[in-house]
Amino acid sequence: MQGVLTGFAVIAVVIGVGYAIGRRGYLGDHGREVLTKLAFHVASPALLFTTLAQTDLSVIFSSRLLVTALSTAAAAGVFVAVGVVRCWGVGRTTIGALCSSYVNSGNLGIPIAVYVLGDASLVAPVLLFQLVGVTPIALTILDLSGGGGKGPLWRRLLTPLRNPIAVGSLAGVAVSASGLRIPAPVLDPLTLIGGMSVPAVLLAFGISLCGSTMPGRGPDRHPVFLSVALKSVGQPAAAWALAAGVFGLRGAPLLDVVVTSALPAAQNLYTYASSYGVGERLARDSILLSTVISVPVLVVVAALLG
Repeated sequence: MQGVLTGFAVIAVVIGVGYAIGRRGYLGDHGREVLTKLAFHVASPALLFTTLAQTDLSVIFSSRLLVTALSTAAAAGVFVAVGVVRCWGVGRTTIGALCSSYVNSGNLGIPIAVYVLGDASLVAPVLLFQLVGVTPIALTILDLSGGGGKGPLWRRLLTPLRNPIAVGSLAGVAVSASGLRIPAPVLDPLTLIGGMSVPAVLLAFGISLCGSTMPGRGPDRHPVFLSVALKSVGQPAAAWALAAGVFGLRGAPLLDVVVTSALPAAQNLYTYASSYGVGERLARDSILLSTVISVPVLVVVAALLG
């Protein structure tokens, strides 16, 4: 328990430093954007590649992945059911369902996996499931509902496979499966670059907190509050029930799946909403609120299961 709280404290301090940097303007107007792009395109793919390339695949393809898939479907399904009854529309309901179940496995998942769970590879099953499974389905629904994204459908469906983090993860899995050993002159620079991922992400998140507006207002407040409740409480509760009650997980494996399920909504969901011109306010407010609420939720989860 002490180690878990220490991990959260480390994360909070670095986010606080990022906030101070943002308030002071030390990195200029584009500091957050540069840090985010550095983490997304370079550091995080390197971290996941080097971690997964040396990881036993049984850790990735295990019952934890099934728990993740089922808890994701449960949270998204509840939102879809309410959206149908309340006539929120296919596009907005799809965005809301994503905000209810699609976790921030890249930006916040990696730091939390490193400092709280002690292993960056633990977010890989969630990340791959979302990028390769959930995203193509959601984009297809948005296309069929007339969301009107840019470019041909097949190209948009393949977008997750061009995601740098997904590519780094899949490459690491391939190396691990092949049994190849990466020479030190190749592995060491990648390890060094991957070390930038966690601090860059946390600093960028801290900077992003500067000037945030009050969420949860306007006509989207009911979908927002429902998606945040499902994401922050419903999905981790479903993961705990499935992991402990159905799959018999205990100890560290149980903590892993519940913590990853309690992560907030992913920031790239706002990109999807903006691209299709639907549910933008819903996505923005859900992401912000679930991110704030995830902190006490994760602390409680760690206290109860750690």
